[in-house]
Formats: sequence, C-alpha cells, structure tokens
Amino acid sequence: MKRGIAVLLSLSAVVAVGYFTASKWAIRHETLMFHDPARGDRPVEIDVAVRRDRELQANAGMIKLPVVILNHGNTVKFTEYSFLANLFAARGYMVASIQHDLASDAPLVTKVGELYVGRLPQYHRGVANIRFAIEELKTVQPNADYDHLTMVGHSNGGDISMYFAKLYPEQIKKVVTLDNLRVPFMTDGRFKIISFRSKDPVFKPDPGVIPDDEICAKAGITVVRTSFQHNDMRDTGSDEAKTTIQQTLDKMLDDDSDLRPAETGSPPVMTDAGPVAPYAPVAHN
Repeated sequence: MKRGIAVLLSLSAVVAVGYFTASKWAIRHETLMFHDPARGDRPVEIDVAVRRDRELQANAGMIKLPVVILNHGNTVKFTEYSFLANLFAARGYMVASIQHDLASDAPLVTKVGELYVGRLPQYHRGVANIRFAIEELKTVQPNADYDHLTMVGHSNGGDISMYFAKLYPEQIKKVVTLDNLRVPFMTDGRFKIISFRSKDPVFKPDPGVIPDDEICAKAGITVVRTSFQHNDMRDTGSDEAKTTIQQTLDKMLDDDSDLRPAETGSPPVMTDAGPVAPYAPVAHN
C-alpha cells in the first residue's frame, strides 16, 4: 500500500514537472518590426508571446485572446521581462512587449517642478507606441481582445501603463505595475490595480503616487511590498525575486472577478504627485 502511494506521488510530481515544462515550451515568441509613418517612420519593435494551442483556437475563431501590453523600464530592452511575458502567455494571454526607447531618443531626465518631473513627453511617446502597436497587431492577430487590455510595466514602463490607463480607462481590464514611481494610481475603482513595490534606498515613489491603505481598499488596489530592489524586477534580477513575483501574481490572477461598479456622479480621481526633488543615492552610516 505504502509503495503504491509512493509511486502515485512520484507520478504526480513527474506530471506536474511535465506540465510546467510543456507550458514553457508551448509558448511561441515572435519579434515584429513596424514603422509608424505618422512619426517619420519611427520603428516600433514588438515581441509577441502566445501559447500555441490558444493561438490555434483564436485563429479558428473559437476564442478571443486576452491581451497584455508589457512596457519596459528606462534603458531596459523590451525583451528583458520574459519571466512576466511567459507567465501571462502560459495563462492564455497574448503578450505584446513594446520597445519604447530608441538609441536616437533624448535621454530621460528629471526636471524639478514639472509635471511628473518632466517625463510627460516620454509618456506621450509610449502611449503613441502602444496605440500604433495595437493597430498593427490587429492585422497580425485579429482574433484578440484589444478592447479590454491588461497593462503591465516596470519602473518608467509602469508609469506609461498607468498614464495610458488614465487616458483610456474604458479600454483597460487591469493594470500591473512593478515599482512605478511617477504617475499616481487611478482610484475610481473602474479596474483592478496590482502593484509590486521594492525596498530600495535609491528608487522611491514620488509623494501621492501610492494611495493610502483605506483608498486602496475602496478602489480595488493591491499593493505588494517586497524585500527586493528596484532593478531586481526584470530578467537580470535574482531568481528569488522573479519566482516570488511570478507566484504572487499567478495567484492574484486566479481571482478574475469584476470590480464593483464605480459610483456615478463623481469624476475619476487621480492623486496629484506635485513637484518633487530629483533622486539621489541615500548614504548609509
């Protein structure tokens, strides 16, 4: 009897390992290059990650693929978040990771006293990239749901995600940020927000970006405070950081219930970050 139980447990473990291995290998990645004629033929490169079986179902008209738009951090390549892209793709999403920055672009700078410390032009560029990418993807993956997007982003990419959601809330299903620092969270409860926060001596969110616990509870915002540093939240980060974020996010994605309707008569609320000082490393004694 004991031997039979041991064999059964061993087989279960093998099946589990086989499932996760198969899921990983079943994900197809494709890099696409488009040029936006409205912006001087600006190149917009996209890595598309999709599970092969779900893609076949979508191509057959059986389903519509839910869509994730994945936005990278400043100076980070669009391909450096495969641990997130593969997680969403394994769950049946089509993931589009967009390269926002080009070598010819001006560097990201901090301008004290300006809205979002002077980074609004980069957010506008990111929004333009996303809108252009979606229109191009419709010709490549027509059987995907581009009307209910999940926006995901790290650092500056998280700010682009939140800013896009502010402009087009009716097009958003949920927003997942990893340590965005500049753009305040939407608090009208129209869509779910999940935000992973670092414990970093240098990278700190601006005042007003993260609402207090009471507002988060009312607005459907989940703030996950981690022990990891800001730059751990990408492929070059530690395995512990990536695995912890994957496992936590995977569990949260299981709860896909709709949020309660937003109260009518009140405009959407977005806290004002206000002018802030530039970042500087914090000295330790």
